[in-house]
Amino acid sequence: MPRFEPDLQYTVSALSNQTDQRYKSLKEFDYIVVGAGSAGCVLANRLSADAANRVLLLEAGGRDLNPWLHVPVGYFKTMHNPAYDWCYLTEPDEGIAGRQLQWPRGKVLGGSSALNGLLYVRGQPQDYDRWSELGNNGWSYDEVLPYFKKSEDNQRGADHFHGIGGPQKVSDLRLRRPIAEHFIRAAEEQGIPFNEDYNGTVQEGVGYFQQTAYKGFRWSTARSFLRPARKRHNLKVVTGAQVARLLLDGKRVTGVEYQHGGSLQQANARAEVVLSAGAINSPQILQCSGIGDTRTLSVVGVEMAHHLPGVGKNLQDHLQIRLVYETSERTLNDELNNPFKQFMVGLQYALTRTGPLTLAASQVVIFTRSSTAAERPDIQFHMQPLSADKPGDGVHPFSAFTASVCQLRPYSRGEVRIKSADAFTYPEIHPNYLSDERDCNVAVNGIKVARGIASAPALKSHIIRERVPGGEYQKDEELLDAARNFSQTIYHPTSTCKMGKDDMAVVDERLRVHGLQGLRIADASIMPEIVSGNTNAPTIMIGEKAADMILADNCG
Repeated sequence: MPRFEPDLQYTVSALSNQTDQRYKSLKEFDYIVVGAGSAGCVLANRLSADAANRVLLLEAGGRDLNPWLHVPVGYFKTMHNPAYDWCYLTEPDEGIAGRQLQWPRGKVLGGSSALNGLLYVRGQPQDYDRWSELGNNGWSYDEVLPYFKKSEDNQRGADHFHGIGGPQKVSDLRLRRPIAEHFIRAAEEQGIPFNEDYNGTVQEGVGYFQQTAYKGFRWSTARSFLRPARKRHNLKVVTGAQVARLLLDGKRVTGVEYQHGGSLQQANARAEVVLSAGAINSPQILQCSGIGDTRTLSVVGVEMAHHLPGVGKNLQDHLQIRLVYETSERTLNDELNNPFKQFMVGLQYALTRTGPLTLAASQVVIFTRSSTAAERPDIQFHMQPLSADKPGDGVHPFSAFTASVCQLRPYSRGEVRIKSADAFTYPEIHPNYLSDERDCNVAVNGIKVARGIASAPALKSHIIRERVPGGEYQKDEELLDAARNFSQTIYHPTSTCKMGKDDMAVVDERLRVHGLQGLRIADASIMPEIVSGNTNAPTIMIGEKAADMILADNCG
C-alpha cells in the first residue's frame, strides 16, 4: 500500500475567543449543519464563506485519516467497516425472498462520498422537470443545472452542461480493460448508441463513467468543499458528535442536543438548523424529536411535538440485479488473486496513480429502455471487469465480469421508522423492494436486455457461461425469482423527507420543514422521486442550492 501524504489537517477549530456581542456563548451559532456528508460539507463551505456567519458542522463519525478513504478502490476496505460505515441492515423484505440487505452509509467526514463508488451521474433532465411539475418551483432542470456546474471542475473542460473551477473534481477513468471494450461493442450491436457524455445533451447510450476523483485520488466532499474552508475562524467542525434530538421552542427549532465525548451537549442556532444527515438519519432525528406521524411516535413513546405524517415515508432505492459471466478473457479477478500481480498493482499506483487501485465501482455505464413502451431510459447498467459477491468480499477465483441492471425510477415505496425513543438505537428500514408489479416487469425485462448484450457477437465469444443467476432461469416467473434472490442495493436511499405541497410532503420548495420555523433539510431525503441514476452528484447540487436559498432568506 503506497504512503498517502496529503494535508489531512481538517479544522476542528475553536472559534475566536473574542466572541461577537451578538452571541451569548461559544455554544451559539448562526447555522448548525447536522451531517458532514455529500450535502453537509457543501453547506459548511458556502455558509461560512461570509465571515459574519458563525457555522457549526456536526459529524457523528470521525476524521478521514485512513488512506483507504482516499484511494478510489478503497471502498472495498471501508464499506461494512463500522469505523466509517453506519452498517445499517434492512428488515426482512418479502420482495427479495425475505432477505435482509446491508445498507452502507458513510459515518466519517465526507459521509457516503468518502466510501461510495465515485460515479458522477446527474440523472435525466426530465427528473428535475418532474420535481417542478409536482409543485416545487425552482427545481426544473434549467434551474438546477447552474448548481451542478457551480460545483464542478470537469477534466474535459467547460461547456453548456459542465463547469470548471468548482471545488468538486470530476475526471475520466484511469483504468480500462479489454472486456469492457467488448461489452461496449456488444451493446452497440444491440442498438444502444455510444454516448461520450451521459450528463450532456442526452443520457441514453453506452460509454465510460466519469468519477469524483483527481490524479488517482478520491475527491470526497470533505476534500473538495470542507478542506478549503478549514482555516476559517467562523467555522467549527466537531467530529464524533451524534445528534440526539432537535431543541424546540413551540414551533421553532432553536438548536440541537448531541452526544460528544461521552456526554450530552447542546448548541443553539440564531438563524437555522439544517439537517443533512441523509435519508436514514434525517427522518430518525426528526422522529426522535417528536416530529413525524402521531401513530408511529406514540407506539415508541415519543412525545409529540409536530404532526408531520410523511417523515420516513416514500423511501426509494435502486435495486440492482447482478449477472456474473465467467470469461475466457482475463479480467481484474486474475490480477487481484495473484500475489505478484497484486504487488505490481500497488507499485503501478504508487508510481503513476493509475491501474486497478483507481477503479471506481464500475467502468461502463448503459442507460437504455427495458422495452419499446418506455418513453425514456428506465434501466441502468453498471459493468465491472471483475466479480465478487459484494464490496468488501474478495473477488471470485475465476475470470469474470459483472453486469448489474437496475430500474431507474421504481414505483415501490418503503419506510424508515424509529423503533425506540432512544436516538442511538438504529431505526427499522423497510425498502419494500419489488412490491409493485410494474417494478417486477422491468426487472424481468432488464435481465433479458442484459442477456441480449451477452449474446452479441462482440462479447459472446469471450463468455464461458453465465454464473449468476445461471442459464436454468428462463421463463418470466423464473427470471423474477432470480431478481428476488440475486439482487442487491446500489446504496441510493432517498426521499424519506420529500419536498412538495401534498399531505405527505415534509419540506417545501425552499427545503423548510412544513409547519416549523428555523429548520431545513438538505440531503437526498428531500427528493420527491429518486433521480434516474447515481445519487451523489444530485445531493451535492441540493447542498449548493440549499445554501443559496438559506443565505437569501436570512440576508439582513
